[in-house]
Formats: sequence, C-alpha cells, structure tokens
Amino acid sequence: MTRKKFALVGTGGRAEFFYGALAKHFRDKSELVAFCDINRTRLEYSNRLLREKYDHPEVRLYGCEEFDEMIRQEKPDTVIVTTMDRTHHTYIIRAMELGCDVVTEKPMTIDAEKCQLIIDTVKRTGRDLRVAFNYRYAPHNTKIRELIMDGTIGDVHSVHFEWALNTLHGADYFRRWHRDKRNSGGLLVHKSTHHFDLVNFWLGTSPETVFAMGGLMFYGRENAERRGVTKFYQRSHGSEAAKGDPFALNMEANAHMKALYLDAEKDDGYQRDQSVFGDGINIEDTMGVMVRYKNKAILTYSLNAYLPWEGFNVMFNGSKGRIELKVVERAYVNSGGKKEDEGALKQKLLTVQPMFERAYEVEIEERAGGHGGGDPILLNDLFGEREEDRFNRAASHVDGAISILTGVAGNISMQTGGAVRIDDLVKF
Repeated sequence: MTRKKFALVGTGGRAEFFYGALAKHFRDKSELVAFCDINRTRLEYSNRLLREKYDHPEVRLYGCEEFDEMIRQEKPDTVIVTTMDRTHHTYIIRAMELGCDVVTEKPMTIDAEKCQLIIDTVKRTGRDLRVAFNYRYAPHNTKIRELIMDGTIGDVHSVHFEWALNTLHGADYFRRWHRDKRNSGGLLVHKSTHHFDLVNFWLGTSPETVFAMGGLMFYGRENAERRGVTKFYQRSHGSEAAKGDPFALNMEANAHMKALYLDAEKDDGYQRDQSVFGDGINIEDTMGVMVRYKNKAILTYSLNAYLPWEGFNVMFNGSKGRIELKVVERAYVNSGGKKEDEGALKQKLLTVQPMFERAYEVEIEERAGGHGGGDPILLNDLFGEREEDRFNRAASHVDGAISILTGVAGNISMQTGGAVRIDDLVKF
C-alpha cells in the first residue's frame, strides 16, 4: 500500500498534536516528509522530538520562504497548517494551488476577505480542505448531536451557551501573539470558532444574523491600574517584578517550553511570556453574542477569559423539552503540560427534561485522550481509516467558514454597534 505523504508548516505549540500522531499511530498509512517554519531553532527542536520522543527518522527542514520549494521537492499529498492564524490562508491557498490537499488547525482564517479567497481557491483547484474541529468528536458533544437529531426535545428554538476560560488557560491568550487582533481575529474568532461550530453541528443549521458586544475589561495595563496595581513588567523572563505573580509564565521551569520558545527567541524575537497586564493588548476578554440561525433558532452566547473555573454550560430549549450540559475541564497552558490534558474532563453532567415528565440524566461514554476522548477519533478521521459516521463530524472548508464568520460578524458588530448578516460577508 502506498503511504500518503504529509508536510507540516508551523512547528509551534499546536504542531506536535498532528505530527506526533502521524509518527506514533499512523506510520503504516502515512509518511511525514518535511517541516516548514520561520524559526530554525524550533524546526530543529521539532526534528529532535521526532527522533527522541517518537523514534521516527528526522525529516527535511525548510524556511517559510522555501514553502514552494518544499512542495516541489517532497511532493506531499497533504499539507498540515499550524501557523499563526493570520497566515493560515497564505499556506492553505498556496498548497492547494500546488496540487496538495490541506488539513488546517482552527480557525480556518480570521476575516471575511481571507475566507473568500480560500473558498474561491477550493472551487478553482478542486482540492480538499479539512478543518480540525476536535470538539465535535468529544463524546459529550456528539451525544448532544444524537439527542437533537433523534428528536428528543423536538425542534430546538433557543440555545444559551456560556464558555468559561480560567486564569490559567484564559490568561495565556493575553501573553502570546493572540493578544493582537491582527494575528488572531480576537477570541471570538480564535477560540469561539470551536463553540460556534458546535452550535452549527448540534442544530444542523448555519448562522444568519449576528449581534455582539464586548471589551477588554480585566487584562491590560489600564484595567490593572484601575484595580490599584503599581508593579508592572514587560515579560516574565528575567523580571523581578514577575516573581510571585500568579499570571506570570516561567518558561525556564518547563524544558519543553524553554526549547520551543525561549531558546528560539534569537531567531525571530518572539516572546511567549509577555505580561497579561502590559500595553498593546487589543482583543476582548469579555464578550456577549446573539445569533439567529437559518432555521430561526436563537443563540445567546458568552465568553469570559478570567474566571475561577474552566468549562461550559449549554442549554437547549425545544418544543418537547430541554437539554442541559455542564462540563468542567482541566485547565492547561499550551505546550506547558501533557497533550492529553487539553480539554480533559473533571466533571460532566448531561440532563434531559421532557415536557410534562421527570428529568433524567444521560450517560456519556468514557474514552481516553484529550478533549474527553475526542482527539483520537479526530486523528483517526484525518489520518487513519475513516469510519461511517451518522453524525457527519468531519469538518469541511464550508464548516470552517461558517464557524469563523459568526465571530467575524461579531467583531464587526462590536465596532459598528449594529447587527451583521452572514450572507453579506462572503459568497459560497
């Protein structure tokens, strides 16, 4: 059997999720042939992990300016894109133009203009683009899809969805490149794309109109000053002021983060441990969104990035009853611990309350792996033998687009104060 060839661009914190799986679990079906990145130190470290952690031969390394050369030399069937969000479209489009299929980390891209370019390129080239929405595959989220598909509460008329990021995970977006909206689209795009995709997936519909409000209310220097803080620092590394600060990130104490980021600073100057109470943060940490869907259902959604716990509450109100799900997740810092800690569950409770009947708890299957056991299923779907799936969890570029467009519309709404129609943003 001929093995499919994969190349990966962007060897930062999210990359190992993909190349580690290829190297460990799918070597009989796949061949990892190359890494591409702007940072040489990070490239070499990723190769070292391949060799030492996964007992996999090192692959050829290319700078970002050598992307086309990598495709010509290595001839990959599929390119995996795990770069900074604002560059996703660059590599997605170029890979497809050069004859490759693509697997991209979420979000697919960060604004309507780049989204349109991707949609047009898929149509023009006929290539396949998959978006890695692992939350769809988490057993508790799949169970919601099953209950709604099977008519358990009839037609769903409204959804209330509250997502809580805590002071470990939530704060981490304000240390990194994500803190600049030009890089990430803000949390309504970078993070909420997961959540908006889940609502599309659960309800089997797509958004029509979006209205949003939000602001930077906790992080950032001005907010800290307002609370009486007087000691500030630019970054944690080498700072006396950072010692004892629960929001400071100590990369020296974590060998993986030190090798991946601190030791790599000399190549591109990127600082992974900036102060969450520094200047230059222009993304929101407090957001509220209303969405009307094409099936006339209404979503009320909130995202807060500084809460005492991590997880979500979601409620579905239907013509025959109500579904409630509460999930408490284990907090984590990207690249700062075990991969399986990401989205790992501490508590979950799924309840159905039928009209005029007693409420009952729904059992949720327990599985190993990150995101409540969803990660291994996603990876097999991407790299292994795809199985028949009545829930249609595999996410296409269309799914990737309609999930980000809710957040993109939310960003526009926060700027203008008005509601935004999705159909005015892109043409499919």
